[in-house]
Amino acid sequence: VNVLWDPVASFDLAMATDAKFIREIFTGAYASDFGVWDTNVGETIRHQHRIGAGHVKTLFNIVPEAAVYLGNRDVCSIAKSTVFNNNPDALCVSGLTAGARTDSAILKRVKETVPDTVVLANTGVCLENVEEQLCIADGCVTATTFKKDGVFANFVDQARVAKFMEKVRHIRQ
Repeated sequence: VNVLWDPVASFDLAMATDAKFIREIFTGAYASDFGVWDTNVGETIRHQHRIGAGHVKTLFNIVPEAAVYLGNRDVCSIAKSTVFNNNPDALCVSGLTAGARTDSAILKRVKETVPDTVVLANTGVCLENVEEQLCIADGCVTATTFKKDGVFANFVDQARVAKFMEKVRHIRQ
């Protein structure tokens, strides 16, 4: 589950719904369409343990949508220090917005930097690029491509989901 830009609330929601993981922006300081964001991973992880959510997996989004990192660091140094300091269950690499393709070159650089960490393409994986993305990433977070006509605001189209998953099964064989 994910409560946009609120990892503490995401853990609360995970506990209330018996979710197995949360996907969040846990680390870093950003300027974004949502304002300036300064995370506090220590406070967040202490909250995770205080509420008994130690079993909830953490997917750390290190390239938040519609945001720019305020420090002068490249994505590979962010990936390396995030893994070293936080031991996430996975790292997520995103495009500009939901449904926007994750840059394959950035995804590849991150995976090469932290080869023993699960790295997910977090946005924009669709029928046309899923094979390329899964050749680099360990998996993907997918939603917009499942919607009618691939439009974010639309409802899920079961036929699109079935076609996508059929291709994924073929790729994984």
